[in-house]
Amino acid sequence: MSIVVKGIAKNFGQQKALDQVSFNIKSGEIVGFLGPNGAGKSTMMKIITGLLTQSVGSVEVCGLNNSNINKDYRRKIGYLPEHNPLYQDMYVKEYLQMVGGVYKLPNLKERVNEMIDLTGLEREQHKVIGSLSKGYRQRVGLAQALIHNPEVLILDEPTTGLDPNQILEIRNLITNIGKEKTVMLSTHIMQEVEAICERVIILNRGKIVADSPASQLDTLKGESEVIVDVEFNKECDLNKLLQLEGVQSVEKASSTHYKIKSNPKADIRPTVFQFAVDNQLIILGMSRKEMGLEELFHQLTQ
Repeated sequence: MSIVVKGIAKNFGQQKALDQVSFNIKSGEIVGFLGPNGAGKSTMMKIITGLLTQSVGSVEVCGLNNSNINKDYRRKIGYLPEHNPLYQDMYVKEYLQMVGGVYKLPNLKERVNEMIDLTGLEREQHKVIGSLSKGYRQRVGLAQALIHNPEVLILDEPTTGLDPNQILEIRNLITNIGKEKTVMLSTHIMQEVEAICERVIILNRGKIVADSPASQLDTLKGESEVIVDVEFNKECDLNKLLQLEGVQSVEKASSTHYKIKSNPKADIRPTVFQFAVDNQLIILGMSRKEMGLEELFHQLTQ
């Protein structure tokens, strides 16, 4: 296992930030670490990296215990914090050379050039970091996290504040990195998790409320969370709509717009279509939507 977390609790005075958190992450996994603000995600990541100490429990990274934070332990981890702490007045290449020098890397020049190429910083390498866009500053942060070739990469909100093009670029970069390294990724962007993560861990109020392979999230969604969204040309009889076979409940979004919760084992759209014919209604739009990760997140953390 790349990361083994056992019974971690963390208290800040009277406030309990983490409460008996345990999970394992295998080598080569890309894991989405989700939760609302204040759930304890950043605290857990800082404990794994050695920036904070836990009140109770233990953490192992690549077989090394965080009770002894030394150079060997730190070399196993690359970390990009939520607020990317860069030296704004340094040049990109100069900064990466400094970070590589701290790790006393052999062939430093070649390694810096390799990171510049990997993170797409070729055109920006001779610029002052403070003059870069946020997307490129995130690339610099990823380059410094990767320069010592760590086995584990911890990324805390790596795409916050980026535009859609920058998000896609960073997402593709993380996907490529994840082919060779273990990646633990914190984010509030559900599409990002669905696009790149193999597994999802959801934290709420310091406790894990879900831990599942991304491909098996359906098992957490329950059997009553399929919505047929339909809009008619005029208002219909709500009681008649509720009586249709397979309909569990109906939410009236407007006088002509209805969200029908149905049994997921049966597609009720033909029934709704026949209902429209029988009641001289015209369907302006109809779609069937299963609960996605965003809805599951709301369900588990509200």
